[in-house]
Amino acid sequence: IIDSGVGMTKAEMITNLGTIAQSGTKAFMEAMSAGADINMIGQFGVGFYSSYLVADRVVVTSKHNDDEQHVWESAAGGSFTVRKDADGEALGRGTKIMCYLKEDQLEYLEERRLKDLVKKHSEFINYPISLWTEKTVDKEVDDDEDEEEDEKKEEDGDEPKIEEVDEEAEKKEKKKKKVKEVTHEWDLMNKQKPIWTRKPEEVTKEEYGAFYKALSNDWEEHLAVKHFSVEGQLEFTSILFVPKRAPFDLFEPKKKNSGHIKLYVRRVFIMDNCEDLIPEWLTFVKGVVDSEDLPLNVSREILQKSKVLSIISKRLVRKALDMIGDIAKDEDKFARFSSNFGRYIKVGVIEDRDNKDALLKLATFTSTAEPKASGTTLPQYVDRMKEGQKQIYYVSAASKAAAASSPVIESLRKKGYEVLVALDQIDEIALQGVGKFGDFDVVDAAKENVDLGEQSDEEKAEVEEAKKSLEATCAAVKAALGDKVDKVEVSSRLTSSPSALVQPQWGMSPQMQRFMKAQAAATGDDLGGLGGMGGMAANLELNPAHAAVRKLKGLVAADANATSTRDYATLLYDVAAVSSGYELADPAAFAARVVTLMTGEAEEAAEEEPPAADAAAPADAVPSEAPAESSDGDSDGGEAVVPEVL
Repeated sequence: IIDSGVGMTKAEMITNLGTIAQSGTKAFMEAMSAGADINMIGQFGVGFYSSYLVADRVVVTSKHNDDEQHVWESAAGGSFTVRKDADGEALGRGTKIMCYLKEDQLEYLEERRLKDLVKKHSEFINYPISLWTEKTVDKEVDDDEDEEEDEKKEEDGDEPKIEEVDEEAEKKEKKKKKVKEVTHEWDLMNKQKPIWTRKPEEVTKEEYGAFYKALSNDWEEHLAVKHFSVEGQLEFTSILFVPKRAPFDLFEPKKKNSGHIKLYVRRVFIMDNCEDLIPEWLTFVKGVVDSEDLPLNVSREILQKSKVLSIISKRLVRKALDMIGDIAKDEDKFARFSSNFGRYIKVGVIEDRDNKDALLKLATFTSTAEPKASGTTLPQYVDRMKEGQKQIYYVSAASKAAAASSPVIESLRKKGYEVLVALDQIDEIALQGVGKFGDFDVVDAAKENVDLGEQSDEEKAEVEEAKKSLEATCAAVKAALGDKVDKVEVSSRLTSSPSALVQPQWGMSPQMQRFMKAQAAATGDDLGGLGGMGGMAANLELNPAHAAVRKLKGLVAADANATSTRDYATLLYDVAAVSSGYELADPAAFAARVVTLMTGEAEEAAEEEPPAADAAAPADAVPSEAPAESSDGDSDGGEAVVPEVL
């Protein structure tokens, strides 16, 4: 390793190299006048001795203008020698360090390893760093063997031939061949200049693109860039980039906080895995931070205690949000950003309470009314709200189509209200934590006691009347279902479906239940069947205007304890579970009940009393279309029919 610096005298070599923890750098800095360049490493005096981690012996040759050239040598055994260099190559001025590497450290002789070291730690140092490299090139030369063969042919001929020779044509006709030639030359390693030290208006788009590719090893251009400086009590410069697409390894745990933001101190690379520099939800952002206030000899422990780092982190988050806000102004760019990094913004909504309001404006969700695949933001949703709508509604579903056909939003759909769709647990947790956006509450449309919009006095009276009329039916269904449901009640949210399952205020949606079951299965736990999440059973809501519910009312009035009545109630529950997005605890039993109704088979016990006559049934009970004959020849007026939803 050779430089052309100031070099060292014999006395300086003894003082600076011969004593561990004797920092020549520190003494030099103390002696420097104010305003001089002090961008140096070696504050603690052990920087030079790190060479013995890879070398058995180190030889330092140095020439100072005030002294002759001397050689310092040591094998790190507690002694060293300094002698006048009479035979060595004259340096003129400067220092040369020769490290005799240990057998297990020979990787540092490889050109590739040295290039990686320089690129990682000193790519943006102001001083040029060159590496003596070996290059193999193809070179064209005359094919001498071909000429010798031609001469042989001429000698072997019987008669001499006389030909006119065109010298220029002969030169052209000479055959060429390619040979590999090995050359050595100095190759400049730190060609990429630290463009963050320049003013943003002086840097071109092409320069930002080239810098981003060198920084991230990406083959595509960046989607957005933010170049800024912070001055005052704290000084640092930074450039942040948003990629066009998510890297393939972005979700690997070891890659979460590695290599995304590189921390420099006065253009010297310090680390690229500092977890406190940027929050986890912003790990897709690439960039550099160059601080003037952190010490060069910095460690992870020092950084964790540094208030400077906390301030830098807050500024980076604020600038990153500004950059994403600029992306949101371009519809196409924002759609691309949301498809690649939308989940990270939602994680920010969940984790970053300080920036929650700003993030909510940038988070996108699938919507029943938004045709674009990129989804909609909450501000866009509010702009489209119907007159009289007082809440922002969302529902959990496996797909947009499943959400649009969910029975729990039928009344909202009838009123033309837009409903957001939580397609996975990240969406659901984010929306649950919103609480209030602007003047509107964000509520789950699949929960009980949700305000589904204003009702007229006539509608309220109809609901109250239906509750009284179906009071016995609801009680019978609850008795038939037992712990499967928390309660059974008349619904005001259903318009075309016979029944639906809704969750209590603190219950889990079907999407979240599936996620929790998957997590439990991975650890070997058993969370039970439907409604088994922490004892939160769902509520079964019945549509009083549906023919299937009126039929159930008639069955209950005829014989609430009949097997066919209980099967009918259970089937109505299964229908509600399937249409509301839940998983059935016993699909085989559900299939058996459907087949029984399809074939018209009654499962009444032989000794059971025949049901009351049809005249005794309530007026609104729906008669059986084809009563089956019982074993004793009597007709069974309580025979169930297949609900129309099936």
